[in-house]
Parts: sequence; C-alpha cells; structure tokens
Amino acid sequence: MLTIGQLASYAGVTVRAVRHYHATGLLPEPERDHSGYRRYDAAAVVDLVRIRVLADAGVPLSRVRELLGADEDEFAAAVEEIDRRLRAEIRERQQHRERIVRLAAGDSLALPPEAVAYLDRLRGVGVPEVMVEAERDAWILVVAQLPDRMPFYMEMKDQQLDDPSVRELYRDLAEVIRWPADDPRLDGVADRLAAQFDQAPDEAWGEEALPDDLAALLDSVFLTSVPCAARLLALLEERGYTGWTNIRRTPTG
Repeated sequence: MLTIGQLASYAGVTVRAVRHYHATGLLPEPERDHSGYRRYDAAAVVDLVRIRVLADAGVPLSRVRELLGADEDEFAAAVEEIDRRLRAEIRERQQHRERIVRLAAGDSLALPPEAVAYLDRLRGVGVPEVMVEAERDAWILVVAQLPDRMPFYMEMKDQQLDDPSVRELYRDLAEVIRWPADDPRLDGVADRLAAQFDQAPDEAWGEEALPDDLAALLDSVFLTSVPCAARLLALLEERGYTGWTNIRRTPTG
C-alpha cells in the first residue's frame, strides 16, 4: 500500500494535485488506516495516471470524469472533439502571436509588404522620418479601404522614386511643411510641383485617383497639420492643378 506522497510520485503529479482530484471527485478517497493515513493501491495509481495524461493533453477536468467512464467508441468520439477544439485554440493563438510580431515590426502592423518596402526606400534615399511617418499614416488609411489596389499604388510610387528630381522634392518637402503660409519660397515650391505634374501622362491622372471621400479625408489631414497647406494648394491651382491627394488638371490647366 502507498502513502499519498508515494502515489503522487508514481503518477508524476504533486500531492496538492492528488488532493485536488479528491476534492473534485475525480479520484476516490481511500479509507484511512488505523493511524489515520490514506493508503493507496495499484488501481489508484492507474486511475491517477489516466487523469494526469488526459489533463496534460488539454482535456478540461470537467470532461475527464466523462472520459474515464466512457466506452471505446465514446472515448474516441470525445477525444476527436477535444482535438478539434485544441486545433482551433492553436490557430487562434498563432494568429495572436502573428499580431504580436507585427506590433513589434513597426510599419508592418497595418501595411502590406510592398508598402513597408516603399517606406524603407524613402528612408534609404534620405527622406526625413517625419515625411516617412506622414506617408505611412496616409497609406494605412488607403489600405484599410482599398487593399487590392495597394500593389498598383506602390508600383507607381516606386516608379516615381526612380526620378532623382522626385527624391529631391521629397527631401525638400520635409522642410516646406514647417513653413508659415506667407513664406515667399512657396511660389518656387509650387513651380517645382507643377513641373513635376506636367511630366505625368494624361492617362495617369484617372488611373491613380483614390475615391473622392478617401481623398477628401487625406486632404483634410494635410490641410489641418501643415501651416502652409492651403496657400500651397492655392498656388498650385494658379498653375493649373487642383487637389493634393487626387491631383487633377483644372479645365484651363
């Protein structure tokens, strides 16, 4: 006959676990001997091992009692159902883990790989982080509405960055966004932007356009966060272009 400590050791559990199984009714309590101690036989070891194996496999203790008394077919069906539940939990935890990894990955949190690569390229050509962050936030809004269009938009942006003048303009705009509305240098910036727009083929204007409501949202961010934004848009309109997100030629442009 075995003491509770010996029973626990044979089954690979703690004494506390044995007492818990007694309290929940999973493992019957034996009669105490004349000294007041519980004494366990080999059958108790077998029962405890079965409980431990089922619990270690992820079976809730509320189901362990059912499985201990099930016949072969009932046991197989119950195990299959538990296995399905565990696989679903594993998939859910894996999804949680992927989200945590994305949280640690910065730009990758809400952007597809091609957008992350584009932002890295901006950094690589010397665009200040303040401009990169503004681009990132804008593309987060775009991808939330138009995820299927992102590969096209990123291809267009990459083609633009192949132009040295565009890269230089990006770097300069990081300073421009801090200028006051009456800064006289804005006229020169408007000239450079208009010259850049003039190089785009006519068919590109419709092809690149975002939905009007999304473009209006992005424009509102530009207008409220950049002191010279309204003045710069007015200067561009004088040069034949309207809008900031969806840049379009004016009828006389």
